[in-house]
Amino acid sequence: MLKEYLERAGYYFNLKPNMEEEEAIVAQISEEVSFKGANLWVLIFAIFIASLGLNVNSTAVIIGAMLISPLMGPIVGMGLAVGTNDLDLLKRALKNFGVATLISVLTATIYFLITPISEAQSELLARTSPSLYDVLIAFCGGAAGIIAVCTGGKGNVIPGVAIATALMPPLCTAGFGIATGHLLYFLGAFYLFFINTVFIALATYCGVRLMNFKKQEHKNTVKARRILTGIVIVTMLPAIFLTLNIVRQSIFENNVRRFIKAELTQRGTHIISSDIDEDSLKLRIVAVGREISSEKQAEAERHMAGYGLEDFSLRIIQGSQSDDVLMLNEKLTNLTSTNMVEQQKVADLSNENTLLNKQLYEYRRYETIANDIRPEMATLFPKVSRFSIARVIEFSCDSTESSSFVSAVIQPHDGMQLSKDETQKLHDWLKTRVKTDSLVVIQKESSY
Repeated sequence: MLKEYLERAGYYFNLKPNMEEEEAIVAQISEEVSFKGANLWVLIFAIFIASLGLNVNSTAVIIGAMLISPLMGPIVGMGLAVGTNDLDLLKRALKNFGVATLISVLTATIYFLITPISEAQSELLARTSPSLYDVLIAFCGGAAGIIAVCTGGKGNVIPGVAIATALMPPLCTAGFGIATGHLLYFLGAFYLFFINTVFIALATYCGVRLMNFKKQEHKNTVKARRILTGIVIVTMLPAIFLTLNIVRQSIFENNVRRFIKAELTQRGTHIISSDIDEDSLKLRIVAVGREISSEKQAEAERHMAGYGLEDFSLRIIQGSQSDDVLMLNEKLTNLTSTNMVEQQKVADLSNENTLLNKQLYEYRRYETIANDIRPEMATLFPKVSRFSIARVIEFSCDSTESSSFVSAVIQPHDGMQLSKDETQKLHDWLKTRVKTDSLVVIQKESSY
């Protein structure tokens, strides 16, 4: 019975009936290894397009650059060369891959040196922290690519592999790191590119071996395989470490959510944000509505160890902004069953409820913005220790006039102070990120 099922499965998963001639496949891959003439110019323009996309934070432009990039050729060629023991092809693939990589990084560096937009956008920052997931994406993408090449089904697969494995954006980010002097950006992005290269080539090697391509016999074959295995293992180790940190952080954040839901949730109270202060080991909770009693806070703090938060203390910042909203909602519920005479009151209360909801939204909005831009702030402005963002209403003492603007208060690290140019740069960046026409940056004095 089992043998019969295996034979049926083999019928569906067998690639040989769809395979092209082996000589034609090898010739095609070998031809795409070369980087000269048109291929080189296409690569340069693709790098410029990808750099523009990263610079203006446009996902569509970045995808377009990945679709026209010819970088896959030498990488697949390296995998084929190792799988068939073709040393001549391997040397040619390595040479062309090195040329393509060098030209790509130089092109991106030149672009980021001349562009007037020097801030690191979210699309660019996303390419500086690779993980084990990128390893899996590169390997699966490479596997799909070699199957498509060998079976003549390249139409939809190769563009998809180019997008999934994302070879272009890391090279552009590496160029940005060189142009702006951010060594960690360069190292993180180039490591991501190296991951993609190694595991696309590894997937190609595995595919070639599984499809029984003819091998050339060389005395150094065993040594070459050991070197390949060593490269794969060394490439994976940092990614595994980074992934463990990501998983650990995700588990920690999930524990915080469970703690809040189980220990602090009560009727009439809305938890609008939670924040971990790593320096003082405090879990800060911002709540609006009915206040959480000191007894409930003390009880919740005693239970923190059960959620993996034993090293943290609890601090609850409470407000009453949502109380009026809750009361009005209850009144609206009661008034819906009254007669026609009371309907005008319901309309008035509804308008007031809408206004209070808008005010509550504004209150929460800057909490969300501050939480979103905190990692970027730490990277772009390392001198800043703390910051706060809020909408401020300014009144005139001599008239009834008033105006509103967004206030950003920053606290530098001890012994540091932002220069005038740095403050202006921070002001322009915050104005763009917060999406406001009027913003004032206030810098507190740091202690020396």
